[in-house]
Amino acid sequence: MSDSQLIALISTDYPPLRTSAAVQLRDLARQLAALGHRPVVIVPSPLSKKRWEVEHLDGIEVLRVSAPPTRAASFVRRAIAEMWLPFAMYRNIRKSPFRAARWDSLVWYSPPIFFGPLIWAMHRKSGAWRYLILRDIFPEWAVDLGLVRRGPVYLAFKAIAALQYAVADVIGVQTRSNLAYLKRWADPPRRRVEVLHNWLAVTPNVGCSISIRETALAGRKILIYIGNMGVAQGMDIFMELIGALRHRDDIGFLFVGRGSEFARLEAEKASRDLDNVLFFGEIDSSEIPGLLDQCHVGLVALHPDHKTHNIPGKFVSYVQYGLPVLARVNAGTDLQRLIEENQVGSVYVGDSVHELRRLAEQLIDDDALRRSMSERGRELGRSLFSPVAAAAQIASSRAEVDEARNDRI
Repeated sequence: MSDSQLIALISTDYPPLRTSAAVQLRDLARQLAALGHRPVVIVPSPLSKKRWEVEHLDGIEVLRVSAPPTRAASFVRRAIAEMWLPFAMYRNIRKSPFRAARWDSLVWYSPPIFFGPLIWAMHRKSGAWRYLILRDIFPEWAVDLGLVRRGPVYLAFKAIAALQYAVADVIGVQTRSNLAYLKRWADPPRRRVEVLHNWLAVTPNVGCSISIRETALAGRKILIYIGNMGVAQGMDIFMELIGALRHRDDIGFLFVGRGSEFARLEAEKASRDLDNVLFFGEIDSSEIPGLLDQCHVGLVALHPDHKTHNIPGKFVSYVQYGLPVLARVNAGTDLQRLIEENQVGSVYVGDSVHELRRLAEQLIDDDALRRSMSERGRELGRSLFSPVAAAAQIASSRAEVDEARNDRI
């Protein structure tokens, strides 16, 4: 990008939402502004009486446009709402003060996969450069978990995802292994697919509304899980681990977040009378440093049937704030290699609660091991997962691809 460009950052999530996507977009917007650009965040909102509103959050312009809510409990209802989403957003962007904006760049965050028509329409009007931040390979992961079958619905989702890829100039995926899924879309000089690591700004510890010392887990060493608790995470093995460690009155588990499995997991805690685990709803991202400062090991769960690769935002949070990681993942993932090669935690592949328990106790009982992993994790976070690096990569991608195109002419 050249100096002082007008950049549309498009997503379904932005503060005050507390999702990892919302935090990432906030950090990216701030860093692009620090580079001298003018980012404008465009997000759907269930505005009841107006089509749009503009607000300023921490110096960033945020255009909220009226659109149907996409966080329905039903998979079918959510899909229908997300299909309509780009058309509702474009209609109301055209009513907003940015209807005549000459965007220099369009940067959008996926999931969802449905922004293709919106990006196409905005590009057609402004000729803007287009960068897709792709965090999920959908519908492939849904097929892996049995949520979608390879039939008409799968083919429809594939076509929608293909449109999104087709309108991008550059696609930034989470991990190196994701490049293989997008191989047919890597067609230089017309389009490039590259690795764009997740990012997270390190913020000061301002305290947390959750005080472990005031709970039944006071005085214990805590294994913490933050973030989404859904089918894609495969959380059941951690409930088995909690049961296997209930005799250890020096170990506790804390789950903080939201998701389709949250209520079921909380009900299982009650039915099994597990007194070594607590569940809390999601908290503001500003409280995360204060929460993790009270904990000892960070938990990561990915369903073992997953075949696509990703680096969860919670993992980035753990290493940024110095927590060793205990991860249960599918075999051969980039996350497994990242943890093992950098020695920032322990990884388990399989279904044996006994082995997972062994790894958990090893981390909890060895203070020196945790300290060394903590130091390496902080260094990994600084070098690989900073918003400074992400913003600089996005900002430089246009010039690099344009140069490649000129070389081929």
